[in-house]
Amino acid sequence: MVLKKSLAVVMASALSLGLLAGCGGESGGSSGGKVIKIATQTPLSGGSATLGESIKLGAQLALEENKKKFEKMGFKLQLVPYDDQADPKKGVSNANQLGADTAVMAVVGHLNSGVSIPSSEVYEKYNVPMVSPANTATDVTDRGLKTVNRIVARDDFQGPAGADFAIKTIGAKKIFLVQDKTAYGQGLADAFKKAAEEGGAEILGYEGITVGETDFNGVLNQVVAKKPDLVFFGGLYTEGALLIKQAREKGIDVPFMGGDGLDSSTLVEIAGDAVKNVYYTSVAADANKTPEGQKFASKYKDKFNKTIESYSAYGYDSMSVVLQGLEAAIKANDDKLPERKVVAEHIRKIQDFQGVVTKVGFDDKGDNKFAKVYIYKFEEAKYPGKQEGEISK
Repeated sequence: MVLKKSLAVVMASALSLGLLAGCGGESGGSSGGKVIKIATQTPLSGGSATLGESIKLGAQLALEENKKKFEKMGFKLQLVPYDDQADPKKGVSNANQLGADTAVMAVVGHLNSGVSIPSSEVYEKYNVPMVSPANTATDVTDRGLKTVNRIVARDDFQGPAGADFAIKTIGAKKIFLVQDKTAYGQGLADAFKKAAEEGGAEILGYEGITVGETDFNGVLNQVVAKKPDLVFFGGLYTEGALLIKQAREKGIDVPFMGGDGLDSSTLVEIAGDAVKNVYYTSVAADANKTPEGQKFASKYKDKFNKTIESYSAYGYDSMSVVLQGLEAAIKANDDKLPERKVVAEHIRKIQDFQGVVTKVGFDDKGDNKFAKVYIYKFEEAKYPGKQEGEISK
């Protein structure tokens, strides 16, 4: 009986201390001050997880590097990663959860434009500022939402850039297009198609596939029959790699081209040698080409034991932009925690931020005035491809 009573007292004391420690984290105890949560929303599971995780890890690295600065200001930064599973419904559900959590001051995301568009309607409702490291669909920012920003180029810049390169550099005259029916894939394919037609190319076919599909014999039989000199794919690396691999097995040896959705090491892992003679436009620079990028890649490798992906540094730069806006909003509010709306306003005001891979300056819609498009080619089964060009607005 005595032993049980003593144990109960010890457990009660421990519970009490735990509760006090939890309260101290929220109200300004020794743990670093009032908690400020920054969310990430990306696919951490499923077919797009490679890029989704890379964004989350890049953002995490930036946040951890800024923790001490914010602790001196009286705040404790905390990352809260959400898995949107590349699913619009899941993204919206997560957005409602993080919107209802008043400690969440901003979100870095999404990877997929089709998830970002409906989710950002929720962010706008809750005044949660969003900075996307990867969204390219025009509708992401064309809706005029005050909370929505991105640091990469739009499809109506990327698509035409790819079409111009395909016609003038590759020499494509007859093109077959395939897209995955998502906001991203179809939007990019539409922009490419329009520019290619204006550039004098003949569009021999325009077909859609379904995300998650694995057998592309139907559409590839049409490609064989039409005999194009280039195939363009609007979609992500999982379906893209299978499409390319199955095309090579059918004897389709013409160049393939896609957008930034193909910009992943997993494309090479799945497609293998079939990836040779594949071009892709990307809104992501090769971080390894600059001293700052190389330094980032080294830190990333040391921290996570992983090689950077296309959007790793963009996750880092997006988080850095968020934190710069947050810091400015705190200072403008007499060093007190500001409202989300004020944080959103200060993020949108950013005009001259130099990140690891991109300079950032937002226009009145939240687009980055300094965003560029890069063109790469796989000459061997090795990621990333060889950079063939860099295009500014």
